Amino acid sequence: MLKITTWNVNSVRTREAHVASFLEREQPDFLLLQEIKCEAHQFPGMAFSALGYEAEIVGQKSYNGVAILHKGGVEVTHRRLPGMGEADAHSRFVEVKAAGMRIGGLYLPNGNSGGEAGYQYKLHWMAALREHATALMAADEDFILAGDYNVCPTDADFAPRALPANDALIRPETRAAFHALLHTGLTEAVRALHPKDTLYTFWDYQGGAWDRNIGLRIDHALLSPRLAERLQHVIIHKDERGKTQPSDHVPVSVILES
Repeated sequence: MLKITTWNVNSVRTREAHVASFLEREQPDFLLLQEIKCEAHQFPGMAFSALGYEAEIVGQKSYNGVAILHKGGVEVTHRRLPGMGEADAHSRFVEVKAAGMRIGGLYLPNGNSGGEAGYQYKLHWMAALREHATALMAADEDFILAGDYNVCPTDADFAPRALPANDALIRPETRAAFHALLHTGLTEAVRALHPKDTLYTFWDYQGGAWDRNIGLRIDHALLSPRLAERLQHVIIHKDERGKTQPSDHVPVSVILES
């Protein structure tokens, strides 16, 4: 079995102990982190290397930032989403080649800040991700694109009244862009195995969202066709949200047949 986990940790230095405990307990083959909120030299890699994990880091001071923790050697194929160009200063994408596949970790823009320009940046990023997926499909690659997508694909993916109708996570253009990504031939792992269950991966710190179970499902793993055939289980590690000083997101693990 191969376990690939994605987790928006909302500051890896704040959540270092939680991440280390998760690695020791769950032993994922790959852990994709988002919102690490630090530059590479500040990343607490020694704590994770003691557990047998190396890190590929695309950091940024105070904001954004992604990383992939892994147990074996990998080839880094991208440190920026193809198509976004060097003018994009946000650290939101890292991709490696390992275990016979491409593994992409992403932190998609929220789209609620920066006015209309901020929302257009979100849509531009999603279009570039779709183009990248299309290129990988054309090259007959096996791949997974996992992370914080900042998208609730349907109304079933957020609690009633958790979001206003004009929120960027559920605007019609956002959902259309997400479904266009799926239409490249990708399978959304959680819904493939749990098509109708009420499942969330994020609970805001405000308004008693965790205690009242007012959540969102915005952390997704999309699989190329051959990987979708190998899909065995998905796990939403909900208990992480109930810990002291948790991230507002919880890990999501995809289990693939070897």
